[in-house]
Amino acid sequence: MSRKKIIVSAFSNLYTDQRIEKVCRTLHENGYSIELIGNTWGGNEKLSRPYPVSKIQLISKSLKTAYFEFNWKLYRELKKKADKETIFYANDLDALLPNYLIAKKMQIPLIFDSHEIFSEMPAIRGKMSQKLWRYLEKKVLPDLELMITASSGYADWFKKRYGIQAAVVQNAPRKFDFDYEIPDNNPNIILYQGVINPFRGIDKAILAMHYLENVIFKIAGDGPRKKEYEQLVIKENLQDKVVFLGKLLPEDLRKVTLTADCGMSIEENGGESYYYSLPNKVLDCMQARVPLILSDLPEMQKIKDQYDIGEIIKDHNPENIARTIQIVLNKGRRNYLPELEKASAILCWENEEIRLLEVMKRASL
Repeated sequence: MSRKKIIVSAFSNLYTDQRIEKVCRTLHENGYSIELIGNTWGGNEKLSRPYPVSKIQLISKSLKTAYFEFNWKLYRELKKKADKETIFYANDLDALLPNYLIAKKMQIPLIFDSHEIFSEMPAIRGKMSQKLWRYLEKKVLPDLELMITASSGYADWFKKRYGIQAAVVQNAPRKFDFDYEIPDNNPNIILYQGVINPFRGIDKAILAMHYLENVIFKIAGDGPRKKEYEQLVIKENLQDKVVFLGKLLPEDLRKVTLTADCGMSIEENGGESYYYSLPNKVLDCMQARVPLILSDLPEMQKIKDQYDIGEIIKDHNPENIARTIQIVLNKGRRNYLPELEKASAILCWENEEIRLLEVMKRASL
């Protein structure tokens, strides 16, 4: 009998996590019975989904203790909800251990979806926590049969390090029928969208505004470096050129993206998780037919080699960032449109979900 009950879990409040939403919706629309479990870390907004959603209440005040609390409580939830007809779907390393332990004990399938290389994230590099996450990877990943990850660079890394062959399901947005009238913005709009973390190039992009005229730099998102970058804007007297929009719902963010003249994904090499990433914002901007400035990291260079959807920055010097932005603005959004159309037709969720469903079929055998 094929297993059709899927319990999806993640250390996330699920509010803006588009990948998990797309995965669950695809599985729900293809006849699987879905239950999604997140937590209240970073917010507890109500969600409206066509499948059951629950959130584990966390009382921890620090992220370190929140991980332990979540994993303990998730173990109890999974143990209570699982039966022999269940498939577990664990998102990222911080939700994997309870799924692994119960799946192994009950002999039921487990799919591990690694959105990044969790043990190599800049926030934990050189810390004791990195050793713990690496230890968990080393103990669990070689024993897994079904794994998904978000870029071919990640898949190659996991294969080389742990011998596991992960299916690549990129975090592309759903296909968007573009009938939008491209605006003639005055001033031009430069857009960063995503988490405000270190190594994203945001601080250098802020400084680049000194070298650009008639532009406004919109930063959509939230994160640990937001206050620091807000202070940087004040210190550099750039309040008339830089605006922080805060964290937006996906549908509200799409409206903002559509208005931009130039997007950006200028991640720095902050470790292997960043080095091999294909950030969501690249695919989101392409689907909104917005050209980008990009880092010369492998996955972004690969996209640029296939489709002329923007320009690669020479380095993270603010003057060079400004120069690259100016090239995009001078060429104009309409000149990039034919290549953006080609890329958006291929790099969309409708194509990515095919590989997701293939993995689910293997899990259901």
